[in-house]
Amino acid sequence: QVELVESGGGLAQAGESLRLSCAISGRSVMTLATGWFRQAPGLEREFVAVSNWRGSSGRITDSVKCRFTISKNNVTNTIYLQMNDLKPEDTAVYYCAAAVPPMWPPSVYAYWGQGTQVTVSS
Repeated sequence: QVELVESGGGLAQAGESLRLSCAISGRSVMTLATGWFRQAPGLEREFVAVSNWRGSSGRITDSVKCRFTISKNNVTNTIYLQMNDLKPEDTAVYYCAAAVPPMWPPSVYAYWGQGTQVTVSS
């Protein structure tokens, strides 16, 4: 069974940085497309970023491009979302997710974490 557990959320001021982690168990990140989504209050869940199973290709949404970076550690089976220059509009619950190859970019994510809250104050 594949499980995803996020950590690293919290409170930040505008302009600060946070790094989210997602520890994956039950399957190697080298066999999964892994990514991040977020959901702000009253809004639908939205895509943030995804990396393919080799780490050789990725996608990131325009609103966070140049500020957020997705990465992963194949040894610890963990994925990360480095968030720099945070803005109040980045406030949301952030979810990590994983999709089974071969579709790229993924259209369906089979596995989800429980989410971690990120709150950015102005």
